[in-house]
Amino acid sequence: MSTEIGKQAIVVGAGMGGLTGARALADFFEQVLVLENDSLPIEATPRPGTPQSKHAHALLAGGQQALSNLFPDFERSLAEAGAVTLRVTSDFRFERPACDMPQRDLGFLVYSMSRPLIEWTVRRQVAQHSNISLCDRCRAVEFVVTPDAAAVSAVRCKHSDGKAETIPADFVVDSSGHGLLTLAALQSIGQPPPPETSVGVDIGYATATFDIPPDAPPDWKAVITLPDPPGNRRGAFLLPMEGHRWLLTLSGRYDEKPPDDWDGFLLHAQSMRTPTVYNAIKNSKPLGGIARFGFKASRWRHFDRLDAFPHGLLPFGDTICRFNPVYGQGMSVASQQACLLRRLLAARAAQSDGLAGLAPTYFAEAQTIIATPWATAAIPDFVDPLTEGQRPPDLEKTLNFSAGLFQLALEDPEVHKVMLEVQHLLKPQSVYRDAELVRRVEGLAATA
Repeated sequence: MSTEIGKQAIVVGAGMGGLTGARALADFFEQVLVLENDSLPIEATPRPGTPQSKHAHALLAGGQQALSNLFPDFERSLAEAGAVTLRVTSDFRFERPACDMPQRDLGFLVYSMSRPLIEWTVRRQVAQHSNISLCDRCRAVEFVVTPDAAAVSAVRCKHSDGKAETIPADFVVDSSGHGLLTLAALQSIGQPPPPETSVGVDIGYATATFDIPPDAPPDWKAVITLPDPPGNRRGAFLLPMEGHRWLLTLSGRYDEKPPDDWDGFLLHAQSMRTPTVYNAIKNSKPLGGIARFGFKASRWRHFDRLDAFPHGLLPFGDTICRFNPVYGQGMSVASQQACLLRRLLAARAAQSDGLAGLAPTYFAEAQTIIATPWATAAIPDFVDPLTEGQRPPDLEKTLNFSAGLFQLALEDPEVHKVMLEVQHLLKPQSVYRDAELVRRVEGLAATA
């Protein structure tokens, strides 16, 4: 039985969302064309279209699992390219306010590497599918809507040589991140933009790479130092990467953002809550310069609340929800969304119009994927009194439960494992509503 739903699908954007989205489409369309404004490098190097790519990135275990479902050879290819395996959490020094979490072997592995290496590995996996074509240096400029305003039927684009082209499509996935073309298409047919939830964090990063010295601490491979606002808004991620190097990203919010000069960079590291990171790099050899990046606000566009949506169009990944990158969730959530898209298409492959009603169904189910990472990012962000946005009415209760959960995890490895499984998007946050777990956390709070 044929699984083909359409002749040609177009994906806008060749980042992690676009690449995984293209793979999800490949089994159901004769051709999948990925349009990318950037020139895609042939090696694992940064590119202008991903200005955050020089900074520390996490591929959470849930994202790793999703990528392995999309590309069965993914983990082996990543390891062969030089990614460093880390055992959760025995290879991590996790420094959080009030207490450091114990280093325990919780039974699963993650990989640590640069963002360019992840993208390059995924691009190589995508290239194995003969019906997926990557068209770089080609900027999508408009989604063409049918005369009856019911569907998107083509993408207008402009190539680097100035040539304009209108490419017909049965299905268009907007994985551009900014989502401006989707918003413009909605406006052109008289549809309102989706309502948004925003959490203003105003965070800045500064990142440098270092040789890992021979006398590197033997008791950890990676360090995560969390800030303690409002007294100290400075944090750090020191991660191993390919080429026997450390990637150090310093973070800070509002007036405590890290600078891009070496004296200021080292001073920022030295002025964090703990000396771990500074002691590790103070005598290490830096490689290259310092890169900076800023992020103003997390944003969730609620496309599911629109009364109608054009046939043949699907916003995807960051176009729907852009997370505070300090939690390392974006790539993993996009990969999980790609698995959702492939599952929905597979269920519709036998229908006469497998795309009918796809977007509303996708939006409804994507909410479940987004809910856990959004909650695990937005709630901690609201600890800082300067964070902008509508605070949940039960924020204090949630923070108290979270504090009790961390305290219980210090004592109980099984609770610690559940917490990390939620943080790594292997389990939904709803597992915290388990009656016995709630009883134990509340009992701990009562005796405090």
